[in-house]
Amino acid sequence: MDAASLSRWTAADLRQAAHAAQSSRNTNPVAAACPACHALVCPGWESLPVYFDQNRLEPVATLRSPDDDTPTVEEHHPDGTHGWSADAPIAPDWFPYNRCDVWRCRTCSRLFLRYTEYGGYYVDERVREVRADLIPQ
Repeated sequence: MDAASLSRWTAADLRQAAHAAQSSRNTNPVAAACPACHALVCPGWESLPVYFDQNRLEPVATLRSPDDDTPTVEEHHPDGTHGWSADAPIAPDWFPYNRCDVWRCRTCSRLFLRYTEYGGYYVDERVREVRADLIPQ
């Protein structure tokens, strides 16, 4: 599924969905330690493990603006964090979030952001768990 066929979420949409997913995990101990997506639960951006079965996730939305062919590569770090910081804000209007799609675990509904990093000699699929407390108001 491509980003054009997904609905575009704002920061508020993402925050609301992350709160709902967290509430669900808080009431379901099995979902809190979901075996389907536990390999992706990490404090910041990580490369998607090559062994991970991507069919365990489903695309639900995009943070990409359909009207912006050249989204900014500027990052948002008001508190001195950096792109790899575990507590870096999840700011949908800033890089790399403005190039992300939102994916949900089919088993526990945990949300993840995914984007593809294109380096000089490599392509790296990156993933980060969505934490509502890191999404700026």
